[in-house]
Amino acid sequence: MFTLSAAIRNEKEKVKTLREKGFLPAVLYGPKIKNFSLQLNEKEFEKLFKQAGESSLISLEIKDKKEKFLVLVHDFQKDPLKGNFIHVDFYQPALDEETEATVPLEFIGEAPAVKELSGTLVKNISEVEVKALPQNLPHEIKVDISCLKTFDDSVLIKDLIIAKEVKIIKEPEEIVALVTPPEKVEEELEKPIEEKPEEVEKVEKEEKEETEEEKTEKKEKE
Repeated sequence: MFTLSAAIRNEKEKVKTLREKGFLPAVLYGPKIKNFSLQLNEKEFEKLFKQAGESSLISLEIKDKKEKFLVLVHDFQKDPLKGNFIHVDFYQPALDEETEATVPLEFIGEAPAVKELSGTLVKNISEVEVKALPQNLPHEIKVDISCLKTFDDSVLIKDLIIAKEVKIIKEPEEIVALVTPPEKVEEELEKPIEEKPEEVEKVEKEEKEETEEEKTEKKEKE
């Protein structure tokens, strides 16, 4: 279980001032609790989010209330230029009801089609939406690419190994990863340019006609 501390945010304090002090504005809401406006340490949250992501339950302690809430990171905003977090939404789900979350895929192993056939690994999907009870949500889903032995092989959604309590919200036949053959651009460039016989004959005929016209014009001038 991941843990994080927060405090009730003073609504009168400007958000800009809050961020300058190293705090991150946030909100907490859920079907069985009232909304809270919070503030938390930006660095602490950034470190925790790298481990927890959006699918792991977090024990959020609100100091002023002396209460702990089991929450998920439901949404967040980042500064488009700096890339740092500027706002977070925490959601307290009902533990006896299924909820949806985004789970990252972790690709493991080595694809023989890449190593032996010099192909290129293509990852069509990097994360999936899943549905499960909050306590059963996976932190990540591993994708073993060692089965990609030829350019005809692929890993599909239905091939992913997950607990029976978890459901992936995607079409079973959707491709997760595959290996494409090496491009033959250099070979194509090295090929000599082939001239079509009919085109060559057409050019020669046009040149001949031009020569005859020149001779006729020369005679008329004389």
